[in-house]
Amino acid sequence: MSDSEENDSQSEHNKIGLPTKPSTSKSKSTSTATEPETDSDSQSDEDNGTMDMIRRFFSQTFNLASGTLADNEGITVDKVIPELTFEGLSSHWREHGFKNIVTMVGAGISTSAGIPDFRSPGSGLYNNLKKYKLPHPTAIFDVDYFQKNPTPFFALAKELYPGSFEPTPAHYFVRLLHEKGLLQRHYTQNIDTLDRLAGLPENKIIEAHGSFYTNHCLKCKHEYDMAWMKKKIFADELPSCEECNGLVKPDIVFFGENLPANFYNSPEEDFKECDLLIIMGTSLEVQPFASLIHRAGPRCIRLLINRDAVGRASFAPWMDPSGKALLYGKPKNTRDVAFLGDCDAGVWELVEALGWEEELQQLISDGQKDMEEEDNKSGSDEDKPQTSVKDCAKK
Repeated sequence: MSDSEENDSQSEHNKIGLPTKPSTSKSKSTSTATEPETDSDSQSDEDNGTMDMIRRFFSQTFNLASGTLADNEGITVDKVIPELTFEGLSSHWREHGFKNIVTMVGAGISTSAGIPDFRSPGSGLYNNLKKYKLPHPTAIFDVDYFQKNPTPFFALAKELYPGSFEPTPAHYFVRLLHEKGLLQRHYTQNIDTLDRLAGLPENKIIEAHGSFYTNHCLKCKHEYDMAWMKKKIFADELPSCEECNGLVKPDIVFFGENLPANFYNSPEEDFKECDLLIIMGTSLEVQPFASLIHRAGPRCIRLLINRDAVGRASFAPWMDPSGKALLYGKPKNTRDVAFLGDCDAGVWELVEALGWEEELQQLISDGQKDMEEEDNKSGSDEDKPQTSVKDCAKK
């Protein structure tokens, strides 16, 4: 995600390497004068030095040529794989494989299920909260505001509650990685529990921002399960604790709350042997989740599948002192690859290249069948998914 507007064309996606602009500047001439330096000469040298610094700044920041062989033609990088393109990565995967894959995802993998992302102009969640008359859009996830006025949050929760939507092909792709014994861990920003619904085991999932799966009383900490909370929400009742009458809140991480302990405890082990990090549907703007890309070792390939180019270095290079920003399309890139387009499209293209298309189709079909059986058992129309994963499947 990023969670912004779709590309104009669904048929073509930018699988980066991006071209860099050719050098158009001329080499700086050197002076052979031997006369004593005058004030004007000193000022001229100072001006030249300042201009040189400016040229280097724009060269590094915007990948523009600076006019020297050292900056342009002399770059030698030790690439992890020969070709840092989507096709090159697919070819390497077919021939050599990966053994320890970590996935990190955001709202962008759930948008094709009908769940809005947060920040897309016009369609994003934060752009459509006027009816709740909030002091500001993010107040709906502010723990202090929630304790004063929980009604807007639970009204929104009814619209977006897990069980009203089905997993997308991107969710089932992560499940497929698990089935093949390749998935080390799945980190998600999402609170929709679609990863669980796709059949991913709980011990493989780290819900960095929590979820509706468990709920606790803010006063006495008594725990309630998902079914109890769902019953309260769909009855339009504020969930009150049966022990102390306190307010019960889903274990979603609000602004002002700490992330779950496993988010901080697991990465050191998970990334130790990680040879492929797959990043899907996230803006990489929310910390500390976005910092996971820095956990990947220098020989770990990082694959971005996203609508927009995200994760790049900031405008000022010195604001990324670790030098661990994503470098796809940059001359000094050694390991980063990007597919710019919808997450489902990127997943289908990847599984086709790997020869896994039938396996993914089967997982989706089986998952759809299981959910239909659950719906028939419950006999409740309100629990039936609003958007079928078949709509997202490959035609």
